[in-house]
Amino acid sequence: MKNRIYFTAIIFVVATFFFTSCKTLNQIKDSVINLQRLEFKLDNVNNFRLAGVDLSKIKSVSDLSVMDGIKLTKAFAEKKLPAQFVLNVAANNPNDGTGGSKQSAATLTSLDWKLYIDNKETIAGNINKEIVIPGTGQSETIPLVMNIDLYQFFGNKGYEDIINLALAIGGQGGSASRLKLDALPTVKTPIGNINYPNRITIVDKGWTN
Repeated sequence: MKNRIYFTAIIFVVATFFFTSCKTLNQIKDSVINLQRLEFKLDNVNNFRLAGVDLSKIKSVSDLSVMDGIKLTKAFAEKKLPAQFVLNVAANNPNDGTGGSKQSAATLTSLDWKLYIDNKETIAGNINKEIVIPGTGQSETIPLVMNIDLYQFFGNKGYEDIINLALAIGGQGGSASRLKLDALPTVKTPIGNINYPNRITIVDKGWTN
């Protein structure tokens, strides 16, 4: 009788371990699949200011007011052209329950990024809070606040070229086409945080995963 009870207990423990292991393996599999399906691209640039001058409604250097022109030339003479802007990154979670995928939200815990302007590496950073990307098939915006001294990286180009670069990015009609992010996303899963296996390049011309 005791042997039978002992044998039954062993079977129960083994079955429980097997069930738990299978469940964990399935969670790992689902998490990796969902992770690989997330997509990113650069959306737009907002609130671009250069040395305190709002460039969002300026099309060209000739459109600058006298006072704004004085501010910018003074900053250039001092070898400082601090720029602040918001780079919006669109994140898409296609795990909406269609096409054989399981509907699930994704929580981005980290987005370790490096900013490139005209293919030149500049500043780096990360998100400062978790971002939930719902499994609805719709994109979620990730606003990245950028603070960069353009003179530090492009001072050798001259005053007008730097202003034109700033306007191409954040002026009226500007875009993120001259920007790209080298990034490493990290997503929360039931088994802990999982990093992308490799860094990805995020641009404005198409989705990257």
